[in-house]
Amino acid sequence: MTTAVPIPPLVTVPVVGGLPFPVRRIYCVGRNYEAHAREMGFEVDREEPFFFLKPADAIEPDGAVIPYPRMTGNYHFEVELVVAIGKGGSEIPVADARAHVFGYAVGLDMTRRDLQIAAREKGRPWDMGKAFDRSAPCGDLVTAAEARGIETAAIRLDVNGTVRQQSTIGHLVWSIDEIIHWLSRYVDLVPGDLIYTGTPEGVGAVVAGDVLVATVDGLPPLTVSIA
Repeated sequence: MTTAVPIPPLVTVPVVGGLPFPVRRIYCVGRNYEAHAREMGFEVDREEPFFFLKPADAIEPDGAVIPYPRMTGNYHFEVELVVAIGKGGSEIPVADARAHVFGYAVGLDMTRRDLQIAAREKGRPWDMGKAFDRSAPCGDLVTAAEARGIETAAIRLDVNGTVRQQSTIGHLVWSIDEIIHWLSRYVDLVPGDLIYTGTPEGVGAVVAGDVLVATVDGLPPLTVSIA
């Protein structure tokens, strides 16, 4: 196909023992750990989750060196379990949700916190605080068949060898199945979609020179450095 400008490269995430996973969209769940919601000044109710998006090309692989982003002085880490969708659908029942999962990875929802808070206080969208370049590092995917015990797995983030975030997937306010159900009520899920499922308490700022190591038990770790 001839196009007016060059076609952007296809964004993919490596799959352990398999072919790369092409990324279509990145959905993120807000305030999905109660302790994190409280540290951000909110209480959580179970009425329904809310979602925001990041562009597919915000993905950065394991081992990436990420430049400290422009337009911020408060650049935060948020470690998250990432769910990869392998079977599309809409209005997916909770009981059927797991059949739509291709696999899992550990990811980072990097955030320009000062921009996010300023936008929130003015009633504006969060995009420039959340959906910016290189804001979605993602580790290698493990297929659902190989990722055992993910619902109760430990999740953790170390910065320069010091534990900064630590919890379990069992502390999600909305479970993996419930997230898929609710999101599929709003949009058609398609193979290639990624869902970042929320972060536990302990979020904080990083500076140039920091090394972040994100882990979820049973999945390959994700290491990124801040340039």
